[in-house]
Amino acid sequence: MKAQIVQIGNSQGIRIPKVLLEESRLAGDVELEVCSEGLLIKRTQKPRNDWEQRFKAVAEDDEASVERVAGVFEAKEWQW
Repeated sequence: MKAQIVQIGNSQGIRIPKVLLEESRLAGDVELEVCSEGLLIKRTQKPRNDWEQRFKAVAEDDEASVERVAGVFEAKEWQW
């Protein structure tokens, strides 16, 4: 789909067709990035957006590590 760069006050911009906005789920603030082929428009990422999932994954890994270490320690070092 083609678009044209238009004058908007002292700046320039493009009009993004509704169909593309809906398909890309772009709304509100976006991030612009220069790439080899032109400009890339991306949804903004909220800071700490995925921390909850990451913390859960780390906690699960830690629990598994503790169980493995405890098993080795108990087998070799623990005396009753």
